[in-house]
Amino acid sequence: MSTLPNSRSAGTGRETKKVTVPEILRKKSNGERITCLTAYDYPTARIFDAAGVDILLVGDSLGMVVLGYENTLPVTMEEMLHHTRAGRRGTERALLVADMPFGSFHLDPTVSVENAVRFVKEAGAEAVKIEGGEKRLELIHRLVENDIPVMGHIGLTPQSIHAFGGFKVQGKTLEAVDRLLRDAHAVEAAGAFSLVLESIPAEVAELITRELRIPTIGIGAGVGCDGQVLVWHDMVGLSFGVQPKFARRYMDMRSALEDAVRRFCDDVNHGDFPAEAETYHLPPEVVQALAQRQARPR
Repeated sequence: MSTLPNSRSAGTGRETKKVTVPEILRKKSNGERITCLTAYDYPTARIFDAAGVDILLVGDSLGMVVLGYENTLPVTMEEMLHHTRAGRRGTERALLVADMPFGSFHLDPTVSVENAVRFVKEAGAEAVKIEGGEKRLELIHRLVENDIPVMGHIGLTPQSIHAFGGFKVQGKTLEAVDRLLRDAHAVEAAGAFSLVLESIPAEVAELITRELRIPTIGIGAGVGCDGQVLVWHDMVGLSFGVQPKFARRYMDMRSALEDAVRRFCDDVNHGDFPAEAETYHLPPEVVQALAQRQARPR
């Protein structure tokens, strides 16, 4: 595997080898953990990529944490393509995966494949993520046949919240566990290279992880998965509403931003910003010429 030329990670001590689908599969076979974070724009993608995150996910969660929608259902193809392009410009090392939004893969299979192709061809994604288990088997197979790597997603699938009756933990009965196991094996059989397990009991996620050859990436699914993903806004306190139980907060960026904005407003109101060091001036000879011109009688 080649290293990245002129990588922005050079000199940081971080691994600079490009993360690929085969590399993600290798991590599973070697028992190595996989890190994944959402990234919806250039600066966050660039920062997370340089920090060594394995997978950057342009998730349709951007509808809620960036665009202010009530849920992920209103997110469009064009919005997802726009944000994937931005993430692509900030990504060098990580594997860039794009969510296929609600409605983009639910109807005509040919149109679904065409939409997936747009993510790769137009936006620079290296894989797409599709919610659903057994019912997506044929579609996943078609995408993989067309050289489009697929990340699966089962358990709590946010695009199915109306069917679920809200954001609820899945797989809490024996029947539900069996359904998740069938879904997981179907996604693997169809050719997906990895599988997101969202909001399911840890025991179920560990069982699925043991049975699958492809890596599992958990979000609210316990420590037994092969990797973990978080929505980065949840991780740093920039999301609104109820904080998910599984979303560990690593910093309070909201308070830090509010403090910075308050200090900016105070400085402007008191005439302390901009300071002399932050101000441009004319050259002395131009100042003198301007003063002479102003002094001439009119």
